[in-house]
Amino acid sequence: MANIKISVINASTVLTDAEVKAAIPALQKQVHEHFAPAWGVDADLTFVRKKGKPAARSWWLSILDNSDQAGALGYHDVTNEGLPLGKVFAKTDQQFGNKWTVTASHELLEMLADPEINLTVFVQPSATQGVLYAYEVCDACEADNLGYDIDGVTVSDFVFPSWFEPSRPAGTRFDYGKHLKKPVPALAPGGYIGAFDVTSGGGWNQINAQKVPATYQMRAKVGTRRERRRTPRDQWLKSRAAFKGA
Repeated sequence: MANIKISVINASTVLTDAEVKAAIPALQKQVHEHFAPAWGVDADLTFVRKKGKPAARSWWLSILDNSDQAGALGYHDVTNEGLPLGKVFAKTDQQFGNKWTVTASHELLEMLADPEINLTVFVQPSATQGVLYAYEVCDACEADNLGYDIDGVTVSDFVFPSWFEPSRPAGTRFDYGKHLKKPVPALAPGGYIGAFDVTSGGGWNQINAQKVPATYQMRAKVGTRRERRRTPRDQWLKSRAAFKGA
């Protein structure tokens, strides 16, 4: 039994409770059997139906329609107890032809690896150069076509800790799906990573895989991890979503 408990909450109008509940075993298997051995972080997932009540002291993975709905329902930056919160925008995924289960896997694993959205890796190639890279474990290989199936449910590929170590040689396994051949800042097709060049003074920017058309919004949507990384922690808001009981 893991110390971290995560409530997977269906608050979407485009997915039924049955559809969301059916994906939980695959997400749980990925966490227990694939992610935890690589990262040393495990979690137990529990499904929460529409208008159900998540368990006290649990982290939330909220399945929503879009970022506007997230604001309207009061799903802000952390749970109502100030704990980590991940958001999946299922309707937006459907509009762009993406699989919501890949996004759910993506957000789940990144929440486990960096729950406060404040971890970075500093790469200093010389005495006068340095770049901070966001500690996001799925962005570099996040494209749907790089995901893999677990019992018929498609989940996201994710990097290993070795990807954040620039000294690692070619031939090292950098991600679960073996799509990445080099460490940070190398990216798989369709991937990206947040970077902060400390010598430029330009703040956080997004580096994209070369020669691959972007299939996502370049400007971070409200409520996403990229948007929250740019927001000072003292400006984060607790969720005030109203649950009517199980």
